[in-house]
Amino acid sequence: MKIRVGQGYDVHRWVEGRPCILGGVEIPSEKGPLGHSDADVVCHVLCDALLGAANMRNIGYHFSDKDPMWKGVASTLLLKKVMEMIREAGWELANADVTVILDQPKLNPIIPAIKDNLALVMGVEVDQISVKATTSEGLGFVGRAEGISAMAVALIQKE
Repeated sequence: MKIRVGQGYDVHRWVEGRPCILGGVEIPSEKGPLGHSDADVVCHVLCDALLGAANMRNIGYHFSDKDPMWKGVASTLLLKKVMEMIREAGWELANADVTVILDQPKLNPIIPAIKDNLALVMGVEVDQISVKATTSEGLGFVGRAEGISAMAVALIQKE
């Protein structure tokens, strides 16, 4: 059996009046992340972690922010396409671990819904996806409520 690990990291600026979508779930918030797509950092880091593990470059290579086709797209669609790509190459997800870094809004009550949605989109079991949130303790761009960041690792395997 072959196994590979990949990592993903993403940052988006907060803006007023934009929805906050994380893992395909809309989170109640006065601000949302700015981006070419829906700026879902959870889906973006998972895409990059999976693509990196499969040695398939990154999300920007496959879904360029210069391409109007991807303008405003739901990042769950990108994640679904990435899962199709790695499966076509013979890989399956063993597990993924996501950390979202933000001071507000608080995510703990919503994490089960995010995990359920990610498992559905990715075609995996809920226990293969870990999602957690942490704060920046008021430091940096996250602490100043200027943006949100996330990171992920994904372990993929093939026979």
